[in-house]
Amino acid sequence: MRYIRRLADGTPRHGSVVAVDTLNAASDAANADTAEVEVWIDQELCTGDGLCVQYAPEVFEFDVDGLAYVKDSDGDLKLAQGARVPVPANLRLDVLDSAKECPGNCIHVARAGDGVPIAGPDA
Repeated sequence: MRYIRRLADGTPRHGSVVAVDTLNAASDAANADTAEVEVWIDQELCTGDGLCVQYAPEVFEFDVDGLAYVKDSDGDLKLAQGARVPVPANLRLDVLDSAKECPGNCIHVARAGDGVPIAGPDA
């Protein structure tokens, strides 16, 4: 299974090819496509590189401290440590790409119903 994220003009986005080569990873990716998921950031590990903000600006944003935070559907930053927000279905692959490409390995993505990690340091 292979996902290729593309820019609006159709060109592949840097770092956007995600090859899923194990049964567990394929299963998790399939679950991420159908199950409701939530995301949170461990700011203690955030390096401020901003890949998440580039990949999914509707979900991630920098605060004045230079670290990334999640934001809710109204655009309000969630500044509490471990604050979780639901991921809209149309942004799931972007959020998964963010977690997989994050140099700080600080983005956690889990199924909302049972908390099973899908991407990030615990997956």
